[in-house]
Amino acid sequence: MFCAIAELALSNFSDYDLSTLRTGLMAGSPCPIETKKQVIELMNMREVEIAYGMTETSPVSFQTRVDSPMEKRVGTVGSVHPHVEVKIIDPDSGKICLIGETGELCTRGYSVMLGYWENPEGTSTAIDSNGWMHTGDSAVMDEEGYVNIVGRIKDMIVRGGENIYPVEIENFLMSHEDVESVQVTGVPDPKYGEELIAWVNLKAGRVISEEDIREFCKGKVAHYKVPRYVRFGDDFPMTVTGKIQKYKMREISIKELGLKEQETA
Repeated sequence: MFCAIAELALSNFSDYDLSTLRTGLMAGSPCPIETKKQVIELMNMREVEIAYGMTETSPVSFQTRVDSPMEKRVGTVGSVHPHVEVKIIDPDSGKICLIGETGELCTRGYSVMLGYWENPEGTSTAIDSNGWMHTGDSAVMDEEGYVNIVGRIKDMIVRGGENIYPVEIENFLMSHEDVESVQVTGVPDPKYGEELIAWVNLKAGRVISEEDIREFCKGKVAHYKVPRYVRFGDDFPMTVTGKIQKYKMREISIKELGLKEQETA
């Protein structure tokens, strides 16, 4: 996903002949809807597919199809793979969620690993006694079986009692004409418990302010989803495989803003 963003942002992008591109896979981390649309429209990848899974599930559980409606191809991770079981549950009660409700995505079947090497405790935490792999991802399924990954359960931000999933805000901010990439996380706040900070990487040569970002949000997203803080730069902390480390983003933000973690019971 980040490779696609970087390629689309090249100053000489229009010099490349992409007429022979047709298909491919996008996976590894949540991809903004706007980026998916640009890959299809600007990179000529009309048959690109989105895949979702984990290393522990060998690795794909969901995938889009080239003949799916466009809104499903860019707005979901597709439908379940053959011979794989999936369910979305309430992470507290374990009950299966209704269609349209958000919960934790679980998967079961031939693709699920046997366990973590010499780590039975980690294995029992990830895979329950009935063989269901608990992904830790929040998801929602529509009436046609298409699934949207809302974000990581642990990445969910609770601001004043309202649950906020960073992916929603990231997708919205990616529609700003000056934004190349963005990541959103939570930071502690004495009044609301948590507030939002958006790490924004601007396109080359573009200059905007924190207030410009907040003004862009007003009237288009709920007031409690407007980032309190905005940090500009392209120094997103990542793993060696290119995945964003949001816990490090939070640590860096807390230090730079001079905030303190809130004590809880």
